[in-house]
Amino acid sequence: MTTLTNHLAHDSLALKDLARLAARGDLPKLQDQIRRTGGCANPIHLSGFRTLTHAPTGAVWHRYSTQHEPGHRLKVACGNRRASRCPSCARTYSADTYHLIRAGLVGDTAKDVPTTVRSHPRVFATLTAPSFGPVHNRPDKGTCRCGSTHPKGSPLLGTPLAPETYDYGHAVLWNNHAPDLWRRFTIYLFRVMAKMTGLYQYEFKQQAKLSFGKVAEYQRRGAVHFHAVIRIDGPKGPGTPPPDWATVRLLDAAIREATRRAGVPVAAGGDQPARVLQWGTQVDVRQIGAFLTGEITEQAVASYVAKYATKSAETTETVDRRILERRDLDRHDLPAHTRRLIEACWDLDKHYPDRLLAHWSHMLGFRGHFSSKSPKYSTTLGALRQVRADYRADQARQELRERLLAAGLPDLDDLPDAETVVIAHWAFAGAGNSPGESMLAAAIARELHENRTTAREEVAAQIAREGEDQAWTVC
Repeated sequence: MTTLTNHLAHDSLALKDLARLAARGDLPKLQDQIRRTGGCANPIHLSGFRTLTHAPTGAVWHRYSTQHEPGHRLKVACGNRRASRCPSCARTYSADTYHLIRAGLVGDTAKDVPTTVRSHPRVFATLTAPSFGPVHNRPDKGTCRCGSTHPKGSPLLGTPLAPETYDYGHAVLWNNHAPDLWRRFTIYLFRVMAKMTGLYQYEFKQQAKLSFGKVAEYQRRGAVHFHAVIRIDGPKGPGTPPPDWATVRLLDAAIREATRRAGVPVAAGGDQPARVLQWGTQVDVRQIGAFLTGEITEQAVASYVAKYATKSAETTETVDRRILERRDLDRHDLPAHTRRLIEACWDLDKHYPDRLLAHWSHMLGFRGHFSSKSPKYSTTLGALRQVRADYRADQARQELRERLLAAGLPDLDDLPDAETVVIAHWAFAGAGNSPGESMLAAAIARELHENRTTAREEVAAQIAREGEDQAWTVC
């Protein structure tokens, strides 16, 4: 009842604020500005100006100032990847990740990845954390160890059967060192494959190259595990064919052996003994098939990785902001298991000061990138953002060009760059939305998401049809 009352009160406040914005007389312009941010939930506000001056004469041909914008501010998207912080910007990040992963699977000449990459050995591997103690689960067969059958979404799932004996210290130290363990895994994978093929390491480099794109995901128990696309290329990357000995079977065996060998030594601290952190015994490796063949499709892999690229530790119901002081935990309604994991980070922080456990306690100790890739896998997120920025810059230049022509001024395309001078000054002027703006942003973000979903489904259907046609041709 309290939640419903708060929701109604918030809607009432938002509607009053929306009426205020409408009375101001610039609501259409405000809507257009919010639409340009993609419906960002927490936009950055800028104030400032930009002038275009004709250098030879000193004449100001065009001037833009935020004084003419709603509220005298310009809103720009926050760019946060976390869906819990900004669903709109998270969708953009997810879409970029999707295209990055997909380019490394099917090829994309615009992203410098040839389509021949589809013929390279590729697998989708899942590497998990070890056990820190038995937890409630939903096995494929039988019942949970507690003797019950838990329904999907049960709050008991992932929580320890015996919290008093669960190794919380080991769990958060493992999360904290997981990026280091992944790095060691990639080193061992290279060494293991060289040994399995009977090659010296320098000979292996001359014949093949390993590439990957990965994403981290939290299990319900609060442990991180990694999903990765791993591919064998020729010596110069995706543009060169892999050697004849490169097979999916070889890659599968090498991954399993590398997970057994990789380890990160950790010194004793507090109640934690010295140990070597290692991967769990559950390692899943599936062949990625081209043209809708194989154990898992290219489309499914790219979608799966993109989905988790915008997640954090939401499955554990932790907070999505840093916890500055331990006493701040009392302000949050946290599940007991999640709270104990966070407390373990604070307890061990003084024993491992270089690991910043307290600083990353809201992430249950994990301090790495959620998505990453090797240099030669495909394009970069920065390159994808730059393409989008260049497109918007071209749009803005075209609008300015049309305004100058309408005013009887020369065409910008006909002038050398030295004849025009751009002077700009921008300052931070705040962040966020008012209640009414939040309502508008949510509606616009929802509309854009629905439009993109429809377009994506149409593209996916077309890809599926083309894949079936090509598969029949291959057969």
